[in-house]
Amino acid sequence: MKREREIYKVTLVGSAGNVVLLTFKFIAGLLGNSSAMIADAVHSLSDFVTDVVVLVFVGISAKPQDESHDYGHGKFETIASFLIGLALMAAATGIIVTGGMKLLAWWGGEALEAPGWIALWAALLSIVVKELLYQYTARKGRKLDSQVMIANAWHHRSDALSSIGAAIGIGGAIWLGQRWTVLDPLASIVVGLMLVKVAWQLLKTSVSELTECSLPAETEQEIEDIIQAFPDVQEPHNLRTRRIGNRIAIEAHIRMDGSLPLHVVHERATAIEHKLKERFGAKTHVTIHMEPIK
Repeated sequence: MKREREIYKVTLVGSAGNVVLLTFKFIAGLLGNSSAMIADAVHSLSDFVTDVVVLVFVGISAKPQDESHDYGHGKFETIASFLIGLALMAAATGIIVTGGMKLLAWWGGEALEAPGWIALWAALLSIVVKELLYQYTARKGRKLDSQVMIANAWHHRSDALSSIGAAIGIGGAIWLGQRWTVLDPLASIVVGLMLVKVAWQLLKTSVSELTECSLPAETEQEIEDIIQAFPDVQEPHNLRTRRIGNRIAIEAHIRMDGSLPLHVVHERATAIEHKLKERFGAKTHVTIHMEPIK
């Protein structure tokens, strides 16, 4: 439960920052007449929504295995990461559409009002706060081996990046005069496109885990090397791997001398299991099937 409490704590810190920022950004976007800042505020709102998703699903994923979930509830953490990706993709789409409509209006001859200074200050504040939240959340996520925390950290980083784009567009529209007010909606479109890329990576990773994608080839090779390091073990084969939330599952067939006593074979399988758990984590699910050498 210590891991879950730490995830809750980090997520609540991020939520508090998101609430303050999204409120200030919406006010600054409205008072400063900046579509880029309103787009940035929508992104912060999506951050807050994903914080809520993390808080709900991490509690579920921490539940131990039961009669209906023999492998535990770790996949719920992956589902949370998937929902974060969806939320980010939806926010990005809305930002791009809104910016595109303003750009078309400008192209049709409509004069766009220059954004105010309050919008620029809001963007600069957001860059600092969101980058600090990214560093904090990502460090904790790596320490706790939490995919959903790392996904949420990148949501903070993407918000910082979007604020950089917003600051450039807003600043350019303010300093360069009326002819360049189009930079504000252009900045919002650039922000949206950056968010699409981040969302796609989150969705791709989550879908891979939910569809039982194998671990990377280099990881599987490391597993085979660990098994083959035992002198009386031969021909590891039928290796199957996958992720279950923040832990992994390993299944492998191994051959040993068929004349060895059963207790010796069992001790060897247990030793291999302990070695794999030592490398990949105590909660790693390991299944070793022993076969006699023919």
